[in-house]
Amino acid sequence: MWLGRALRFVGRPLMRLAFRVRDVGREHVPRSGGAVLAGNHRSYMDPVILWCVAPRHVHFMAKKELFSGLLGWALPRLWAFPVDRSGADRAALATAAQLLSSGELVGIFPEGTRQDSDELGSARGGAAFVALRAGVPIVPVGIAGTDRVWPRGQRLPRLRRVTVVYGAPIAVADFPKDGSRRDQIDALSRRIMERIGECVERAKELNG
Repeated sequence: MWLGRALRFVGRPLMRLAFRVRDVGREHVPRSGGAVLAGNHRSYMDPVILWCVAPRHVHFMAKKELFSGLLGWALPRLWAFPVDRSGADRAALATAAQLLSSGELVGIFPEGTRQDSDELGSARGGAAFVALRAGVPIVPVGIAGTDRVWPRGQRLPRLRRVTVVYGAPIAVADFPKDGSRRDQIDALSRRIMERIGECVERAKELNG
């Protein structure tokens, strides 16, 4: 994974300089062991910035259409793996759970796709499902400013301030085992979105 390590080494200071990235709550990201980083999604820049500035390297799901040509060669070397967004991609969820069980960080945007509104969308169950399956915590992440850096329809990013806020981890063990697995996933998904919302509001305050 030399390519990913080299790009993170170069990209982290460049991102901080170009977009004046401020990240708060880095201590909430476990120093070792698996965890899900679950954030809001307003822009193509969200995974790029989080990939660069997170305390540890992060594996991201990326839509399968991107895995062709030169980009398709590069993405796996940047710790990304494909997901079919047309339905529940069991292979992608299994890959995520395996990475988490082996002690890696996996970045997931529970809304599934970019949102055009400041309001958070509803969560798909993938983040909750893989965290429960692997028995790892979920770190909520709020990102503010990327919608002004690279909004939908704009060809190139603009230089605007970005703030990332990491919240206290959500322990999946806190969720009762009674009821169906579907009920558990739905309850955890609601908690995830509530906590992401809190982090987003904090990020907006700090970002100005």
